[in-house]
Amino acid sequence: MTTQFDIRFAIDPNSAAMMGTGELRENFLIDDLFVEGQVRWTYSHYDRMAVGGAVPGQDGLALEAIKPTGTVTFLERRELIAVNIGAAGTISVDGVDHAVGSRDMLYIGMGSQDVRFSGAGAKYYLLSAPAHARHPTTLLQQSGAKRLDLGSNATANERSIFQYVNADSVKTCQLVVGLTQFAPGSVWNTMPAHVHDRRMEAYLYFDLQPDAFVMHLMGEPDETRHLIVRNEQAVLSPPWSIHSGAGTGAYTFIWAMAGDNVDYTDVEKVGMDELL
Repeated sequence: MTTQFDIRFAIDPNSAAMMGTGELRENFLIDDLFVEGQVRWTYSHYDRMAVGGAVPGQDGLALEAIKPTGTVTFLERRELIAVNIGAAGTISVDGVDHAVGSRDMLYIGMGSQDVRFSGAGAKYYLLSAPAHARHPTTLLQQSGAKRLDLGSNATANERSIFQYVNADSVKTCQLVVGLTQFAPGSVWNTMPAHVHDRRMEAYLYFDLQPDAFVMHLMGEPDETRHLIVRNEQAVLSPPWSIHSGAGTGAYTFIWAMAGDNVDYTDVEKVGMDELL
């Protein structure tokens, strides 16, 4: 089968605090997103976010409905953002081809019926959430993203945040997606940490060397846990959890949120003295 999926149920913070490494990885880590010739989905019960990967190889791949959505077509009641982290490719939406370069994102609105991924060497990271309105398919490029330069070399978190979804780029129902890349020598992301009870988040870590990893921190601020995350693996972050990490080397990550709003500033900051 070219389309596969698994389901992740929502876990409360008390249950997560009692989990060992294996249980944490089983519930929060996605380690098999990208398989050539397949579309793979993890359907999460956190805000019904679906996180997927599509690697077309020499043959194209179609976006097919999966049982958890309960619809005839995948985007009947959903919106989608596809992020290309591989070589240049093409995404066809209802017969219209869209050239999608490396680190380009394509927003595809609710109601789109025939979506096809192509391009040898292309690798699409897929993010989908329920939608209530149809918005037009739009190509989003890094050059048009809102850029924020934050942190410093002294705290090992000098980084550039690219907000692809912003007031000048595209209108979405729920999805907010962006990319963060680090200056040489910086490895810490999202520290000081925060939580946002009104939105879940997913992180995809990539551009890591084969022997490198990110120590991803999760959990309530006073009950933190960690996951070892390697190249092109993703993490589901519940609304009650921090989402932060430090790498053994340089890396890039894509962050995506879905929930009650698309306000970047809707977060509860966690002081450095509050983490345990």
